[in-house]
Amino acid sequence: MTELLAPSPDGHPVAARATGSGPRLLVVHPGGGDISSWDAVADLLNSDFRVVRTQRRIYAPGATVALPHTLAAPHTLAVEAADILAVTELLEPPIVLVGHSSGGVAALEAALAKPSAFAGLVLYEPPMPTRELVGGEAVVRARAVFEAGDPVEAMRIHLRDIVRFPAAEVDAMLADEPTRTAFAVHAGAQIADAEAIDALGVGTDRYAALDLPTVLIEGDASPAHLRERLADLAKALPNAEVLTLAGQGHVAHLTAPELLAATVRDAARRFLGDASVESFGG
Repeated sequence: MTELLAPSPDGHPVAARATGSGPRLLVVHPGGGDISSWDAVADLLNSDFRVVRTQRRIYAPGATVALPHTLAAPHTLAVEAADILAVTELLEPPIVLVGHSSGGVAALEAALAKPSAFAGLVLYEPPMPTRELVGGEAVVRARAVFEAGDPVEAMRIHLRDIVRFPAAEVDAMLADEPTRTAFAVHAGAQIADAEAIDALGVGTDRYAALDLPTVLIEGDASPAHLRERLADLAKALPNAEVLTLAGQGHVAHLTAPELLAATVRDAARRFLGDASVESFGG
């Protein structure tokens, strides 16, 4: 394992973790966790690829995203895209970019900013504001509750009204103390994340000329709005296909890492064509 550090254009050091050897997979983790959230999937891909995972700055330990006035500037997807592109400067091409959930939105924005940096995209249910905002009035409520000092209730709103997990499922998750604590730690980041996605505006026109080969992954048990947003994105991108994980939802990196790893592996191999593991060093 190798720890990397890349300077983003604003001077922020972007951490990344590299494991395995072979063609490069650059992974952008989902919200609500950190660089370790894809550990199980990365372990399954390390024999075929050099898996490089970026640490998203708003989810890094000690990140200051709690309140708007504690930030030098609002968190934006442009910042996230710049961080991802900074890491690509440390890697030999070709690079396949992989993003999950809001990390998928960040990955898409990085590809839009510099499509030549990547051989292809694999995006697992990026919550795009294709027909309506992702956070909308719910993120306003979550922000108000969070600023009032209740991060757990803010996460309840996020999970129930933004991600749209069933209310009973959310209540069960938050009834578990370790889970509740873990969610509360990232409440400020989750809110900032949703606000940044909404700031992109509604629609998909911005992606109409992004002709990178793209695989969009969905779970057939995922919330309906995520699948609808993915279908809209697939129509907007000129070179995209949708693959469905049977029996899975939005967290297959935890519930079915073998299936998710196999899907990513197959997509990356198609993008890379003749590029083989033997052609690359560690």
